[in-house]
Amino acid sequence: MGIYDTLNDKQQEAVYYTDGPLLILAGAGSGKTRVLTHRIAYLIEEKGVSPWNILAITFTNKAAGEMRERVDKLVGFGSESVWVSTFHSMCVRILRRYIGLLGYDTNFTIYDADDQKTLMKDVCKLLQIDTKQLRERTLLGVISHAKNELISTEEFRLQAGGDFMLLKEADVYEEYEKQLRSNNALDFDDLLVKTVQLFQTQADVLASYQNRFRYIMVDEYQDTNTVQFELVRLLAAQYRNLCVVGDDDQSIYKFRGANIKNILNFEEFFADAKVIKLEQNYRSTGNILNAANEVIRNNNGRKEKFLWTDNGEGEKLELRQFDTAYDEAEYIVSDIKEHVDRGDCTYNSNAVLYRTNAQSRMFEEKLVTANVPYKIVGGVNFYARREIKDLLSYLKTVDNGRDDLAVRRIVNVPRRGIGLTSINRVQEYAASHEIGFYEALRGADLIPGIGRGVKKLESFAALIEHFKADAENMSISDLMNEIIEETEYIESLEAEDSEEAKARIENIDELMSKIAAYEEACEDQDEPATLSGFLEEVALVADIDTLDESTDYVVLMTLHSAKGLEFPHVYLAGMEEGLFPSYLSATADDPDELEEERRLCYVGITRAERNLTLTCARKRMVRGETQYNRMSRFLKEIPIELISVEETLKKETAKEQVKYDFESAKQAAYRQAKQAFKAQAFTAQKPVRQFGKPAKGGLGYEVGDRVRHIKFGEGMVANIVEGGRDFEVTVDFDRAGTKKMFAGFAKLEKL
Repeated sequence: MGIYDTLNDKQQEAVYYTDGPLLILAGAGSGKTRVLTHRIAYLIEEKGVSPWNILAITFTNKAAGEMRERVDKLVGFGSESVWVSTFHSMCVRILRRYIGLLGYDTNFTIYDADDQKTLMKDVCKLLQIDTKQLRERTLLGVISHAKNELISTEEFRLQAGGDFMLLKEADVYEEYEKQLRSNNALDFDDLLVKTVQLFQTQADVLASYQNRFRYIMVDEYQDTNTVQFELVRLLAAQYRNLCVVGDDDQSIYKFRGANIKNILNFEEFFADAKVIKLEQNYRSTGNILNAANEVIRNNNGRKEKFLWTDNGEGEKLELRQFDTAYDEAEYIVSDIKEHVDRGDCTYNSNAVLYRTNAQSRMFEEKLVTANVPYKIVGGVNFYARREIKDLLSYLKTVDNGRDDLAVRRIVNVPRRGIGLTSINRVQEYAASHEIGFYEALRGADLIPGIGRGVKKLESFAALIEHFKADAENMSISDLMNEIIEETEYIESLEAEDSEEAKARIENIDELMSKIAAYEEACEDQDEPATLSGFLEEVALVADIDTLDESTDYVVLMTLHSAKGLEFPHVYLAGMEEGLFPSYLSATADDPDELEEERRLCYVGITRAERNLTLTCARKRMVRGETQYNRMSRFLKEIPIELISVEETLKKETAKEQVKYDFESAKQAAYRQAKQAFKAQAFTAQKPVRQFGKPAKGGLGYEVGDRVRHIKFGEGMVANIVEGGRDFEVTVDFDRAGTKKMFAGFAKLEKL
């Protein structure tokens, strides 16, 4: 039997169609990676295509690694010439070679989310932006969206017209870009944008890559944004052998800039495209797939497909409703423990999925109490930890002295007596002379008013120069060891003598292991292990890549993080209106918002292989307020015959609950607003709005006033502090004690 005989008819059709544009609509669990790898093998073995001429792009390092492994196994000799890569990794490789044509040095630094926040704080400080009105995170989101849509700083300013706020954002965008360039740094969006700019302005570079990549395959195409589409379009323009694989029903990254129209309108962009649907699922049971099909068919903006399987019907879905979120978490943890204790499964075959990160806390508490091992995927990234950022900043400074953020982070780490005043004077001198922070440090004796700090600054600069000289002849491991020893970084942690410090030292040991693993991997591939290469690999690691499937722990993660993964037993928690779908999505004027939430539900359901438990709570605490929620409309969309309802509920009652005829979210919102309007708390004059927040005088009460809270009773307002979007009010209640709360949620009534 040949390797292609193991594929089903539709998979074979997708493998054999090699010339011209092809859209493979691959439903969840339909074996799309198998199709892609067999397609690569078919191109090489049957069509005589050189492995050198094949490019396969995916989204995560994990997916790229799996594809690489399968291609190597299937193709054998010559497979290493096939370029299997993520979008960002591919762009970094291209830019390392050619970014000089855009005026950058090839040893540029890649800024992660933390670096971007730090830089944005500097920008806002320089431009005297009030970050209570324009938050740093919002500004970074605005810039990221502009870059994803290929909108330059000049175009952004033109589009702003005379709008005061948009012009402020244009100022920030321009200064942010200016500082990135002076630091010889790129953010993640830049990796794509600069590659597109390179192709648009350097015809010979584009032509060389078009000739190199004659056959292009793109996985997870539904997650591409505008800049990624343009990148692929440019690369495929010459030979047009473009195969994209995706599932519009799993497009859940709109908030990151993903444009679902890229897949929905593929035939409009490529009129001669062939479309093949993969609908046979190899992952889940029939009942799970039927539930997923019934939920997603309520979306209008989709391409019709129906998942089916030969795996049998399997167990019905379990539906459990609890009084509180506390009870919900207790049940899920005890259910997992019970199954593991019985020997039915291991911990790592269980995943708890939820809509928001905040839901993890309750599960964590219960898992700890029950002594059940767990891991949160999407928590603090290893490389974002303080001690790791510190040591990586030393490496970045050695590699790229123009990276001001890295230099400023470590200039007094560990403490070497360099005060904030000295650092500020260096920064001011660098800015006024239009040079980098490190360059200014090297001439510290020329900085006016630096005083006695000059010796310490010169000593730091000399230390970095020493590391730079050694880096030319040392391995990365040896260099890192030398930095740790010379700076006495670990000694400074040991002096703290705390559990936290011990954990930080363990993390440093892990960093050393990561460096050694990188050097070994380079040696195996017969490539040089470079400092730039290591820093690049670190910068491109995503949270999902840290999931170790060989370790036995329960996995907790958001639905967004779960995409691409599968587990035998899945618990989908918090299935309530207002939480999932979120209140904002349910009440939005744009129906696309609710459709995205439904796709997220579809993704959650299709992560389950054998068992799926759906849970909800009648009430849960959200932002300090108790909320009473109905079951999610998505539960209503699952046919009752697919659900096994808990015994404590009568079947008739359960049916009634699941088939509850929900009022539209807008009607519910109208009713709540009507009740609120009648309440005395809103009899005060209408507050003046400023950027979505009431003016202080419009609260209806002030410090010293007696007020009433619906839950805590009567008390006196002790303090009112202006926050970002709302005022934080402190009240000394007669019986409940002192409470801090946001004015918008507190709904205090002046007496």
